[in-house]
Amino acid sequence: MAKLFERRLTPADSPLAIFATTITAFLVAMLVTAFLFLYYGANPFLAYFALCHEPFATLRGFGYSLVRASPLALIALGTIMSWRSGFSYLGFEGCFVIGATGAGWLALLTAPGGRIGPVPLSLFMPLAMLFAFTVGGIWAGLVGVVRARLGGNEVLISLMSNYVAILILQYLVSGPMRAPGSLPETPLLPRTSWLPFILPGTRAHAGILIALAAAGLVWMMLQKMPLGYELIVTGFNPSAARYAGINVRSRLVLAAFFAGGLGGLAGMVEVLGSQHRLMDGISGGVGFVGIVVALLARLNPLAVIPTAILYGGMSVGADAMQRRASIPSSITFILQSLAVLLVLAFDALRYYRINLPYLRRTPPSVNEQVYK
Repeated sequence: MAKLFERRLTPADSPLAIFATTITAFLVAMLVTAFLFLYYGANPFLAYFALCHEPFATLRGFGYSLVRASPLALIALGTIMSWRSGFSYLGFEGCFVIGATGAGWLALLTAPGGRIGPVPLSLFMPLAMLFAFTVGGIWAGLVGVVRARLGGNEVLISLMSNYVAILILQYLVSGPMRAPGSLPETPLLPRTSWLPFILPGTRAHAGILIALAAAGLVWMMLQKMPLGYELIVTGFNPSAARYAGINVRSRLVLAAFFAGGLGGLAGMVEVLGSQHRLMDGISGGVGFVGIVVALLARLNPLAVIPTAILYGGMSVGADAMQRRASIPSSITFILQSLAVLLVLAFDALRYYRINLPYLRRTPPSVNEQVYK
């Protein structure tokens, strides 16, 4: 009996097939969102032009897109490291906060009058990256140890650890690290600790270069190195990994450490590249949005950077769309959510094909039904 959907003999895993399903999902999401534009009496074409022109056709807007994309890309890379290793970690918000706190504390130590004193940028930046990576890795690694040694649920534990990290930051910026007579925030970090700007006339900083380097390293580790192969096998089939002599527990902890380290780097990029001070609410949900970027990139490290720039650009373009077309910027979040849902749904087309002859087939006549 013919069916509307027929299972493919082998999944369509070619880059062209993945790209086609992703673009189709985005186009459908844009088509659905266009009806919301019509509800507000706006021209969908003008609205989408405003959404895309500011972040991608102007230097200033593109710079802001890179600023938004840098931490998102690092969180997405951490998600790829953990999820492809079978470690369903959701605590990147906490890693982000802990990494930002560590980098901010180190920057204050090197401020004029600090305990260490001024340090050249060439020396401070590697130390800050190493320190943020380490504290973020330890924060997530503790959850990995609980999962590997005690069999705890890493999803629940990592979600709860986010609140612990946020409360730690709130205590520090409201007490020991608070600037005198100011809001719950630290003093402005010394200029020598800021990430250098890379595009003149914009706020784009070297954080995007850190994200690019991290994407290359993650891809190389997962695709070209024995350790990456062991991590993937551990996530794909732990029993087979144990049979092959792989220490599954240690690989889970290692995957958690790498994932948390990348989340800590995202926090460092935000505090040293954009905010230049620690404050309550510095994360703004980046730890969760980065997971969405990883899903849109289909857990492919090489697709993370363009996906993060696209997602960050949509956030920048939402404000421009609100100014030019008088449309609430919240519609952009609806578009982003629809895009994620449809990308995941359209992924089924890689495993099933639509049976076009079934659509063209005419229903049987009354006589044929009686005959049957």
